[in-house]
Amino acid sequence: MQDLQQVYASQKKLIFFLLAFCALGWGLTPFKTVFAGLALGSLFGLYNFWLLVRRLEKFDRSLSEGKKVASLGTGLRFASGIAAVAVAIAIPEQFHLTSSVIGLMIPYVYLLADRIIYHVKHH
Repeated sequence: MQDLQQVYASQKKLIFFLLAFCALGWGLTPFKTVFAGLALGSLFGLYNFWLLVRRLEKFDRSLSEGKKVASLGTGLRFASGIAAVAVAIAIPEQFHLTSSVIGLMIPYVYLLADRIIYHVKHH
């Protein structure tokens, strides 16, 4: 199975391509708020995924050393999601709320698709 850092690196590449696509969409279409919201949500989603990777590695180290296992930081990831939505609500003329929420989920959807493809290829 791929290392968590490899999965995260792959995730970053996809998000950067998505951000480039959002920049093109923002600049070339009349749907500026939709593409800005998608970019905002994707950035916060990538941050959430980075937090999850960091916490899972810490969790793994704690288990292998026999130490007490700490939280996986769910509260911080929820707070980050709330912050993305708060920005979209606070500045609705710049960010589309629904596309921001969709952007938050993109890293997790990509992770699910990546894992399915990985298992289909290797099993």
